[in-house]
Amino acid sequence: MPDLILSGSNYARLMEGLVVTLQVLAGSVALGTLLSLFFGIGRLSNRAWVRRGSSVYVEFARGASAIILLFWMFFALPILFGIRGWSPMTAGILALGLNMGAYGAEIVRGAVLSVPKGQTEASIALNLTNTQRLRHVVLPQAVPVILPPYGNLMIEVMKGTSLVSLITLSDLAFEVQKLRVNAVVIAESATTPMLYLNVLAIYFVLAFVIDRLFKVAEHRVAARFGVKPPRAARAGRPTTGVGITG
Repeated sequence: MPDLILSGSNYARLMEGLVVTLQVLAGSVALGTLLSLFFGIGRLSNRAWVRRGSSVYVEFARGASAIILLFWMFFALPILFGIRGWSPMTAGILALGLNMGAYGAEIVRGAVLSVPKGQTEASIALNLTNTQRLRHVVLPQAVPVILPPYGNLMIEVMKGTSLVSLITLSDLAFEVQKLRVNAVVIAESATTPMLYLNVLAIYFVLAFVIDRLFKVAEHRVAARFGVKPPRAARAGRPTTGVGITG
């Protein structure tokens, strides 16, 4: 049976790939969160052009394959617009962020719609502006509903970061592929199962950490606003798209 322990140099390469994976994840989540809020709220706008424009983005980015978006960002966009020095990191973050933003926008829209209508009517009676109503009344009550499915979405994006290896970005998936090829070349093919086992464990740990962080956030937000965590989240049932109507 092959040794479960990889060499120090192999682990060093995997850690280098992990750093790149985390960078792509952080950038994608930051962009995806901004797009989720902007277009999720935009889909509920009273202005028809804002609502329709947001719907076009959501339907396009949600319906497009993440890998096609990735290839388009890296190979097609620089040619179309004559962009030089377009890095794989930038292309990967844009593609995954755009894809995440479309799904996240539906989560935000559903959470906002879940806020009781009476809360909005009361804020109107208090003569609050649209921005004030959104900031002080609607979003604080929507956040507890947003967190469970958004945690699931972030885990999906984390797993999707492996796609950037297809555009030569040296992430975790790219590094393990290079190590596998090297092992085969030097007749150490028995190392291959251990490489993938270790990478599988790394992705599992990342997913577990994200899940735990969101669980803590859910309970803190629930305590802060005096509400109970969503029942589906406590029961461990899938919550993606919770509260979405229409």
